[in-house]
Amino acid sequence: MIDARVQAADFDPGRQLQRLEELGAVGLASAIIAARTDPAVQELLIDHYPALARNVLAAIASEAEARFGLTGIILIHRHGVLVPGERIAFAATCADDPQAALDGCAFAIAALGRRAPFWRKEIREDGSSAWR
Repeated sequence: MIDARVQAADFDPGRQLQRLEELGAVGLASAIIAARTDPAVQELLIDHYPALARNVLAAIASEAEARFGLTGIILIHRHGVLVPGERIAFAATCADDPQAALDGCAFAIAALGRRAPFWRKEIREDGSSAWR
């Protein structure tokens, strides 16, 4: 099972893990990426090119599934206006081998950081902004 999506709404990590647990695999791993910035940053605007972003997330998920023998993988990346501390991304994997689940999850998070086409604009308290 592969679920790779881009969405504006927040997600419930517990519900996502439950979906993977229902697949009956022995190992389950997950990671949440939260918005962390300079204390002067008031908001983050996460922008993306929708079709490309969905395709890249799906490709990362497919690669992880094949490479690590995963039973399931969920990748979620948010877009829109977020405040520091909010969840930006989520990766969770399951496999019959717990180490494969861990390795697959680590791979997915690293690939999201390197390959996912998202841009971040920091909006500061003083009204200034900068793309990162």
